[in-house]
Amino acid sequence: MTSILPPTERRLDASRDLHEKSTREVLQVLHEHDIVAARSVGPTLDALARLVDIAAERFRAGGRIHYFGAGTSGRLGVLDAAELLPTFDLEPGRVIAHMAGGQSGIVQAVEDAEDSRSEGAEAAAEVGAGDVAIGLTASGTTPYVGAALEAARAVGAATALVTSNPESPLAALADVPIITETGAEVITGSTRLKAGTAEKLVLNGFSTALMIAVGRTWSNLMVSVVATNDKLRKRSVRILCEATGMSEEDAAATLEASDGEVKTAIVMSFAEVSANDARTRLRAADGSVREAMRG
Repeated sequence: MTSILPPTERRLDASRDLHEKSTREVLQVLHEHDIVAARSVGPTLDALARLVDIAAERFRAGGRIHYFGAGTSGRLGVLDAAELLPTFDLEPGRVIAHMAGGQSGIVQAVEDAEDSRSEGAEAAAEVGAGDVAIGLTASGTTPYVGAALEAARAVGAATALVTSNPESPLAALADVPIITETGAEVITGSTRLKAGTAEKLVLNGFSTALMIAVGRTWSNLMVSVVATNDKLRKRSVRILCEATGMSEEDAAATLEASDGEVKTAIVMSFAEVSANDARTRLRAADGSVREAMRG
């Protein structure tokens, strides 16, 4: 019977005596398997690059990215989507996280939500032909995710699956399957551990590379940051100094003229245009500093 279980549901021999270990020994086992999780991402990079390229092409054409998941997998999707808005000044509705059980499922377990194919299909009803739908399921068997991918594929969306199950039956629904072979968990079935760590790394890589591809960074600088507090306002000054070679005083003055918009300030500086002209260029370039400066 064990052989038909997803790897995430099997028992890990190295942690069978966990209850007899000291706290330090428990932490050592967890750490060793965190390393396993990180290493599991390397073999997926070719597939992940294909997914980023597909997503970037569709994103530039106005397409959206949809994450579908339940439990830990879904919550990681919610986290990734939420962090893109302030980090990259991403407009709401461009990367959307759909969680089994809705908002309630983010903070508490919603009974049977992940088993609802109807909820998955309903969540995917807003997916368009130019979009990308990414299923997130450590076990690779979640019905909610499967139904969402089926519905997305039916309308012509590109599909992908992030899972820790090499035998996932849902892989057939994905144009790009991304499989992190993390194996059995230190605590049997607790995918918030290795599988969740690997998924977080995959999502970090996917969304960051996507934002770079569509021009939401400049060099390695977070030029799209939204300065909503004093720490971020100071960071904005430093970013503008790094990007342009300005003094802090000149950077602060330029940011004041651009209403605190770092990208606008950079385009103003390099293209020698007004804040309004810089914004016009950025809108025409879909927010890409590189393309705006060519305009």
